[in-house]
Amino acid sequence: MGRTLTDWSSGRLAGLTARLVSLLALLAIWEVAARLANGPLLPSPAAVLAFIVAETRRGDLVANIGITLWRVAGAFGVAMLIGSVIGIVLGRWHRANAAFDVWLLVLLNMPALVIAVLCYIWLGLTEAAAVTAVALNKVPNVIVVLREGTRALDRDLEEMAHVYRFPAGTWLRHVLMPQLAPYIAAAARSGLALVWKIVLVVELLGRSSGVGYAISLYFQLSDVTAVLGYALAFTCVMLAIEFLLLQPLEKHARRWRPALA
Repeated sequence: MGRTLTDWSSGRLAGLTARLVSLLALLAIWEVAARLANGPLLPSPAAVLAFIVAETRRGDLVANIGITLWRVAGAFGVAMLIGSVIGIVLGRWHRANAAFDVWLLVLLNMPALVIAVLCYIWLGLTEAAAVTAVALNKVPNVIVVLREGTRALDRDLEEMAHVYRFPAGTWLRHVLMPQLAPYIAAAARSGLALVWKIVLVVELLGRSSGVGYAISLYFQLSDVTAVLGYALAFTCVMLAIEFLLLQPLEKHARRWRPALA
């Protein structure tokens, strides 16, 4: 047991070291490229960091990131709820899946930009339009993942629940959700990266606040340092959510599955 724990610790340390070395190499390449460019089109890492610090002290960076995170959370929650329900329905009832499969394909292949523009035209330049546009772009992906997860449900467990006449609540809690939890976690992880990128596009098109708006503003001013600063700052926030929240939740959701050799 001690040897196994030691191996696990060594493997984790090696992984962290590799990531750190890779990050330092990326920064070094960026620094060299900035020195070779020797101009405002490619600022150095130090210049971008200085901008992030200054913008944070003014409060603009924190305020814009907070607004964008609110939009991300709203659209993400709506998309996960609606997409999970529809995905389970399509996975359990073949006729429903056959009837709405074409609708799903259309939404999957509809460009995010088109959906955002249509939402702004139909609903106006409002928060509701922004959140709706982002959620509509995410819902089809959640549906597909949950539909496949529902199709993969253990038939033996279903028969057991039927034989013992499980109440709906018991079946949902002890049969359905434990099996779908890994798929929900996978949809959440893959979806978050998609949602926050689309939120920035939606903000750029029609909002007067948020990270996307700030990037649009500094783009018009041709301030590459500010554009990179906002992009990197928000990316770091989303990576923190990924590593500190979503990955542990996914591991927890998969805890009952047998480990691969």
